[in-house]
Amino acid sequence: MAIHAQSSGIFCMFSIQTMLIISVSSPGTANLRFPQHYTMIHWAGRIEKELEKVLPQVTGVQQMKSIYNEKRSQFDVKRNSPKDLVERVARDIARLLNSKRKALERLAKEAEQIQTEYPWQDNIKESDIQYYDSKVDAEYTEENLMANPQSISLEFVEDPNFKNKVNYSYTAVQIPTDIYKGSPTILNELNWTQALERVFIDNSREDPSLRWQAFGSATGVTRYYPATPWRTPYKIDLYDVRRRPWYIQGASSPKDMVIIVDVSGSVSGLTLKLMKTSVNEMLDTLSDDDYVNVVQFNEKADVVVSCFKTLVQANLRNKKIFKDKVMQMHAKGTTVYKSGFQFAFEQLLNDTTSAPRANCNKMIMMFTDGGEDRAEEVFEKYNWPNKTVRVFTFSVGQHNYDVAPLQWIACANKGYYFEIPSIGAIRINTQEYLDVLGRPMALAGNQAKQVQWTNVYQDALGLGLVITGTMPVFNLTADNDSKNQLILGVMGVDIALSEIQQLTPRYKLGANGYTFAIDPNGYVLLHPNLQPKIINFREPVTLDFLDAELADSNKEEIRRLMIDGKAGQRKVKTLVKAIDKRYIDEVLRTYIWTPVEGTDYSLGLVLPTYSEHHIRANLSDQILQVQLKDTTDFESLLPHTFESEGRVLIAPREYCKDLELSSNNTEFLLNFIALMEKVTPDSKQCDNFLLHNLILDTGIIRQLVEKVWKTKDLNTYGFLAVFAATDGGITRIFPNKAAETWEEDPEPFNATYYQRSLDNRGYIFRAPYRSRESNTILQEQENDTIGILVSTAVEITVGSRTIRPAVVGVKLDLEAWTSKFKILASNQTDNTRQGSQMCTPTSGCEMDCDAHEDLLCYLIDDGGFLIMSNQINDWSKIGMFFSEVDSALMYALYNNSFYQRKLTFDYQSVCAPIHSSNTGAAPRGVFVPTIADFLNMAWWTSTAAWSLFQQMLYGFAYHSWFTTDEIEASDISESKEASCVRQQTQFYFGNVSSAYSIVQDCENCSRVIHAKRINNTNLLFVVAEKLPCSTCDVEKLFQEELEFIQEDPCLNMPQPRYRKGPSTCFDYNIAENTTDCGRGHSFRPSIRTLLLLQLLLLSLVAHPHILPFSL
Repeated sequence: MAIHAQSSGIFCMFSIQTMLIISVSSPGTANLRFPQHYTMIHWAGRIEKELEKVLPQVTGVQQMKSIYNEKRSQFDVKRNSPKDLVERVARDIARLLNSKRKALERLAKEAEQIQTEYPWQDNIKESDIQYYDSKVDAEYTEENLMANPQSISLEFVEDPNFKNKVNYSYTAVQIPTDIYKGSPTILNELNWTQALERVFIDNSREDPSLRWQAFGSATGVTRYYPATPWRTPYKIDLYDVRRRPWYIQGASSPKDMVIIVDVSGSVSGLTLKLMKTSVNEMLDTLSDDDYVNVVQFNEKADVVVSCFKTLVQANLRNKKIFKDKVMQMHAKGTTVYKSGFQFAFEQLLNDTTSAPRANCNKMIMMFTDGGEDRAEEVFEKYNWPNKTVRVFTFSVGQHNYDVAPLQWIACANKGYYFEIPSIGAIRINTQEYLDVLGRPMALAGNQAKQVQWTNVYQDALGLGLVITGTMPVFNLTADNDSKNQLILGVMGVDIALSEIQQLTPRYKLGANGYTFAIDPNGYVLLHPNLQPKIINFREPVTLDFLDAELADSNKEEIRRLMIDGKAGQRKVKTLVKAIDKRYIDEVLRTYIWTPVEGTDYSLGLVLPTYSEHHIRANLSDQILQVQLKDTTDFESLLPHTFESEGRVLIAPREYCKDLELSSNNTEFLLNFIALMEKVTPDSKQCDNFLLHNLILDTGIIRQLVEKVWKTKDLNTYGFLAVFAATDGGITRIFPNKAAETWEEDPEPFNATYYQRSLDNRGYIFRAPYRSRESNTILQEQENDTIGILVSTAVEITVGSRTIRPAVVGVKLDLEAWTSKFKILASNQTDNTRQGSQMCTPTSGCEMDCDAHEDLLCYLIDDGGFLIMSNQINDWSKIGMFFSEVDSALMYALYNNSFYQRKLTFDYQSVCAPIHSSNTGAAPRGVFVPTIADFLNMAWWTSTAAWSLFQQMLYGFAYHSWFTTDEIEASDISESKEASCVRQQTQFYFGNVSSAYSIVQDCENCSRVIHAKRINNTNLLFVVAEKLPCSTCDVEKLFQEELEFIQEDPCLNMPQPRYRKGPSTCFDYNIAENTTDCGRGHSFRPSIRTLLLLQLLLLSLVAHPHILPFSL
């Protein structure tokens, strides 16, 4: 019954003693009262007793403990010493990285020697050399562009270590699409690097575990070993090694960069577009070790991002913010170089701020269309005579300005002058400044020959996530009797993260124990949550440790200590998110960490209290032979036993080297059985720890089946299935038919039910997830009902050591247990319906969950998802977040501390593809002018005619420039796919552990709510009146994951996190020769020529049939 009120919408918590229940009777009917608080307590007690009676009886959790005790002679309980484990793994990782260091040093030394002895050939021809062009056999073709008659033909064999087909006898060469293969520079580069093939092969023979070895040249050529066809995701190959994270890190020291952009009125049309693109390309040359700011100037100067008052770290997030703001720049006013340079110098040289910096190469990059000002007074004030800041100038677009002032500015400040006349010149000219920054490094010689390890990134050849060891390669030839200051390139050796993961004790730590490692930026290179969902070859994979986990003050301190290279240990209470992202648990974890010697990495290990020990089977040879040959334990793995003993799933682990893995578990099981018939479990080809524990657990679960499961009629108890899973990797589902709808991961350590059962006491309930959008749910095939998963950990004590080596559980038949739930929460016993008998027009009675639909009765789990309801209309809502069932009631529970919430972010999600309206056939690389451009005479006389003429000349030489590509919408969508951030709010039980009653007040009505936690479960029992008014003005809570879109990036700007840059810096050398500082070389057409070209273009547009191609 409803309780009407006129009070404002507030919530009141009432104690049991002060709770007032007001009943309203209707004429001619029984007086139905809302159940009193102690009635709800009584119902909850009946539910608890039923669960405590039935669940242990059917799952056999107690009997399984006894079976472990019976088999006590077959296993030992070993201690996991966190300190010893983390130190041993750190030593193994250091040893692995050191072995790759030796290969790098050998490659760099040999490359420098080979290049020194190589005689330069001015007249070299393409026909003079042969090499394997990796694009010839690529998975895509571009007519007339990929053909290379000089490329040799190779055969390839599949190698699982490279996840690719390779040829071990040759190297492969990749040359960027925008570089002419036939130029003397490239041909000489190909010629002398051919000798590296021998060094690559020798390295591989000495260390067969080596993955890709590569030399990235400063000319853009990449030579790598072993040879394999090139890969590119979107038909057009945009790969340039000089823009790869590993090359940039190896070719120069960290940078403090201020980009100043001329946005005066003279910058318009195509020039402004070129300038924006150039700035964004420049940002792509920066890594997380660099700091940057972007400034726009005319008469005045200001930052393009209002909240970036100082230089900020050039991480992915900040670069994206910069790029978005750069594209919004508008041109107006007049050009005053002084304003831009003065602003930039104050940004770079202001030491009063506490903002972090790279504190190494300081530079200003100026993009302008030209001008006469030289701003000498600014340089005299801030930069001369020491010239601690380099100035690079970029003349953008086609114009008739004198370039001498821009050249002078660059030359007078140890920089370089570049020209960007068209879009095709952007990529090459925004990355060549690295050659200038490399001069001090080259002059430092052996002092700069240091191996650096990169952030994690995606390998372009399909190896997956890798880190790369890099070392610069210097030009040792003499340059006019002085030391050469050019970097030849960067040598790199890859290490797949899977190689490092193999060194960690994954299965001894249990389902919730793990190792992780971070770099000086705080980014993880090892972590179970490092799972990028999109392959982005242009950017590193940068997931901060505090984003990989749910951050708190303890973890912030741990991160800082690890970055500082200190060792330590700390036991903390923290929050963890379940694999399925629906649940959060508060847990106790031990964190222990230590530095990895010889690197900037730090290794950590996380261990729950119950995983401080683990089981190690010590089966003797005799027992093993009996189990393998007898028709008992091992034979229960065979498929023909499934019908009588239940389906078996085994975790897809590498039990033996020759075991063929398969995503199909039945196929994997057959592969495992076939291998066991050929090798003994003590074979050196097998992991004895994994294999023996698997056999031990097979026997334990087989006995559980015989002693308990086969003796029970599941239908009698309202169960669809019973199951067990173990640390050893065995999962058994009984009966066999129940496995047909089993959707849990066959690897128990990756299953939500398994992890959460270990972290929580009692029985953990979970319904199949149902979202707002999807109203479908997996139903059992037998009777078209829904299965509710219930699981609990098996805890055994051996001496003073407590472990949880297994999880058992059942699947409840929702229909059967809903009926039972309604009876347990009612005024009836098993034999009599007291409520019906007692409710008369004169006596009155309390409503119950069975007889009265006006009373709402729910079981909700600890994540806020509906498990059971007495409302027939809620059958289709089982598994939904409860706010979708009754938003006002869910808010009342949250507002009264039954639930707490935690906002979390996923920084590895994928944004929905952006469908372009421009899909279709179009010439690549041709600028399409706007209406404003057509009306602008300056555009016609200075830009369009010359730009189009350049592209026409290129088109005559290469007919394919003007051929149109029929681009399918799917290709466009795929190319637009990008990573994004998604946010989600998880709910978990608050501090309320006893029962409470609540009055929920809305504007025009109110209602009474009872709620109590069901002991030894993750369930909340809720009894409430139906809300009599149609609405209740409260916040609707949401749990689903949504894309995080922040319109203003300056709102809630996070504070920079603690990090450490590289310990060495090479930004100055007194011997540096700065006379090579760039020069203008573009052909500048006269006005007369431009007018003639305009007439020619108009004629061609009017008579397109005379062209050898279509416009």
